[in-house]
Amino acid sequence: MYVVESKGGAIACMLLALVFLGTWPALLTLLERRGRLPQHTYLDYSITNLLAAIIIALTFGEIGKSTPEMPNFLVQLAQDNWPSVLFAMVGGVVLSLGNLSTQYAWAFVGLSVTEVITASITVVIGTTLNYFLDDRINRAEILFPGVGCFLIAVCLASAVHSSNAADNEAKLESLSSDQKEGELDISTLPDKVKSEDLEGGHVPSEKAKAGTGEFLVQLEKRRAIKVFGKSTFIGLAICFFAGVCFSLFSPAFNLATNDQWHTLKEGVPHLVVYTAFFYFSLSCFVIAIILNVTFLYYPVLDLPRSSFKAYVNDWNGRGWAFLAGLLCGFGNGLQFMGGQAAGYAAADAVQALPLVSTFWGILLFGEYRKSSRRTYILLVSMLFMFIVAVAVLMASSGHRK
Repeated sequence: MYVVESKGGAIACMLLALVFLGTWPALLTLLERRGRLPQHTYLDYSITNLLAAIIIALTFGEIGKSTPEMPNFLVQLAQDNWPSVLFAMVGGVVLSLGNLSTQYAWAFVGLSVTEVITASITVVIGTTLNYFLDDRINRAEILFPGVGCFLIAVCLASAVHSSNAADNEAKLESLSSDQKEGELDISTLPDKVKSEDLEGGHVPSEKAKAGTGEFLVQLEKRRAIKVFGKSTFIGLAICFFAGVCFSLFSPAFNLATNDQWHTLKEGVPHLVVYTAFFYFSLSCFVIAIILNVTFLYYPVLDLPRSSFKAYVNDWNGRGWAFLAGLLCGFGNGLQFMGGQAAGYAAADAVQALPLVSTFWGILLFGEYRKSSRRTYILLVSMLFMFIVAVAVLMASSGHRK
């Protein structure tokens, strides 16, 4: 079994996890904006997310000689370690609920703001829990100022959202009266923009350009989840629910691999990170399949009804969904590998993933284009504070004895 032993190796795992975990939400957002049903997308994503865990377990989990204290993955599957297995599976359930929730929240409040809200709750609750579960191996004088930096970035992100929402409202107000009737009637507007134009903003001059009011309306017309005329409270409520779920999955995984509550029988070794990750991902997969197959026939948020046959035949964007699942699976695995070495509180630095998601939001979806100067100043300030937050949290990492 391969074990990350150095602080440098742990930080490398966390940085790579940060990129992966900040990228996969952009891919699912891309598909929703192109009109693919989120139920179809999440079913595809779930398959490769589990596949990533299996690949990690059968490679890193089988490297080297198995020992009684640190058995390899296949050896540990037969051991009596069900209390720890259950902790790992609980972590997978809450992560799956959180990821599924954010898929709907992205449509209502945007990629960047959703990731900021969920990450902030994860840092405040999850990092604090991990600090005490890890027997305070992280340097508190650095760790908690890092949490404070993250919260400052959250405040800035809220200001960005407020300012950008005002900008978008002004853009929509600028549309001609025949494109609005009290609330915007998107059914009367012409189809001017192709799906690939919507995300990239690379449109010919006669098309609606990213950052304009017409672009926003055309996007609403094509996307799967319709948000015009609906309260943003729905999206914010989903965000907070997802944040609470995210804050619990890492502490649950921590308990699964380190047995701080002494639930294992004497002589039974702790779950190695690869075995725990396999059970974690398995439960994540099962709950995702159950919920999304249910949502095919009983959709939420006014989405159209679908079927399992329609899902199987829907190949539009399937490759992107598969890639998102791999990125999330490998990202979570790397986070846990780094956390096992340096402490899960420090590994929560990957919750600075809104830094990456905001980058993709600007590059792919044209977020903040043609916004006000105030919005740009707040956006730069937010990104700077995220950089400071992740650096401080990583500097707090200790070394597990």
